[in-house]
Order: sequence, then structure tokens, then C-alpha cells
Amino acid sequence: MTKKNIYITGAGGFLGGKLAERLTDNVAYNISANARRPNSIDWLTTKNANVFYGDLCNKELALSTIQNCDIVVHCAALSAPWGKYEDFYNANIKTTENIIDACYTNKVQRLIHISTPSIYFNFNDRLNITEEETLPDIMVNDYAITKYIAEQKVIEAGKNGLEVIILRPRAIVGAGDTTIMPRLLKAYKENKLRIIGNGKNIADLTSVSNLIDAIELSFVAPKNALGHAYNITNGNPVVLWDMINSLLQKMNFYPPQKKIPYSIAYTLAYYLEWIAKAKKNNTEPVLTRYGVGVLAKSMTMSIEKAKINLGYNPIQSNEDAIAEFVKWWQQNN
Repeated sequence: MTKKNIYITGAGGFLGGKLAERLTDNVAYNISANARRPNSIDWLTTKNANVFYGDLCNKELALSTIQNCDIVVHCAALSAPWGKYEDFYNANIKTTENIIDACYTNKVQRLIHISTPSIYFNFNDRLNITEEETLPDIMVNDYAITKYIAEQKVIEAGKNGLEVIILRPRAIVGAGDTTIMPRLLKAYKENKLRIIGNGKNIADLTSVSNLIDAIELSFVAPKNALGHAYNITNGNPVVLWDMINSLLQKMNFYPPQKKIPYSIAYTLAYYLEWIAKAKKNNTEPVLTRYGVGVLAKSMTMSIEKAKINLGYNPIQSNEDAIAEFVKWWQQNN
């Protein structure tokens, strides 16, 4: 059996780390992985993976480490609701350009690019969004802007001979989550978590296990599936605040009862963002307009295209993914 040589960027993060963990357990793959933080993925060496450290914003590092591989899975990104545009540009655009150049130079066959559905967000309720729907004229923040530009770089590379697939997972959850659930728990413990709006808005979640399934399907996707972006979710939207309350109850916390009208929360967030920008110290406000919108507005996405072209079929349920997170969190905190 000929093994596939896989290179994973962002292996020090949630998705990249879980992907590396699963793929190193599969004898069909040889794994190489990159992380920015020193020593953060040393554990992979015990699984016979090749480990590289450094910022792939450095073009020479990308060229020298992305070698002798068949597929690159680009998970690395700066994902945050707030920050300096320069940081987002370097992490999300320049790094993607360097990876594409390294793929060309080193004759990599296929690039799987992890993007974001934040590019769809426009502060309105949006249901069953398809990949072909018109995007907002003004995107919600610098993260969405730079990830969209990075997507365009990948699509252009696809037109120039590199096999590419773009995945847009919504709200990745599961054991090891360092972003979504921990942010909610932090806000709760600081007594800052409030129900924004009527508490009836619905949202998609994506189990990290299901997303890794989609990535593996992308390794073997046929020619007609290439050059496209795909929404990835669990395919079963939840009432967001019911999910948050269930999470808190599983952790023996009392769910929040206080509600704030959306208009008031949005105005407050706008004011806090204005103050943060005036201070010019890059400190994230306690509340951002994007954060308010995510907690108050409905947003779901169609995954029919991924089902048809990739053969994607979400297996792990929302409930199991959340239970997996709760067990992991209680064991590690």
C-alpha cells in the first residue's frame, strides 16, 4: 500500500491538533505538522510524525518544510473577533500565499483549505445558506475579510493547476475546544453572559470529528469536486440558547435568566468598540458587534453540496459532541 504524505498547518490549534491525532493513528498516512508555538506538538514525535515549528508567514519556512507531501491541509489561521488588520493579513492572507507557492514549488498535488462561514454574516437572520449565495458588501470584521481574500487566492490556484478544496465549518465543537465553549464558560464565570434577543435564534454546530471526516473525504474527492467551497456542519441546527443552557446544566451551573434586547446590546458593543479603537492598544472589548450578532441572530447553512460532491455524512450528533467536550473539560480544568 502506498501511503499518502500529509502536511498539516496549525497543528498546535484545536482542529489541526485533533486532525493530526486521528491521522497519525491511520497506517495509510505519513504525517508532517507545523505549529507556531515551540514544543506545542512534541507529542506527535511519539507517533512518528515529522514536526516543524515556526510561522509560515515566513516564505522560506513554508518552502523548506512543505516538501515530499501529496496533500496539505491548511488549518492555521488567526481567528478572533478583534485585532490589528496587519496581524490578520499576515496570518490569513500572506501565510496562505506562501503555502500555495510552496505547493507549486514542491509539486504538492492537493490543498485542503479550512475557511469560515463568517464571510456570510450580515447581522440578519439567515437560514439554509448555500455556497453560491451573494456575500455581504461589507464583511463583519477583519477576520472574515482576510479569510475571504485567502479563499480567492486558493480558488485562483485551483485555476492554475493545483487541486484545491475549501471547507467552511460552522462553530467547531468537541473535546479539546479552546475557543467557542471556553469563551462561553469564561463569560458565565465572570457573570457577563446574558441572553441577547429573544433567546429563540437557531444555529449550526460542527463536531470536530465530523469535520475531520470531511477533510479525509476531500483527500479522495473526484475531479468534479475540486475548485469549490463547501459548507460543513452537523446538519441539525439547534436553538442556540437551549444548547448553551444544556451545556451549563451538564457542568452543574445555573443557566442565565437575564435578557438584553438586541438593539441595546448592539449599541453597547458599538460604543465599546469605539472606545477600544480610540485607545489604540488593541485590547478586545468586553462585547463586540459580531459577538452580539452571533448570540442573537439565526444562521444555518445547507450541506447538500458537500453531501453530493464529497460524500459527506455527519455521524456524530450535537449532543454527543457537547458531552465529549464536557467530559474533556472536567478532566482538564
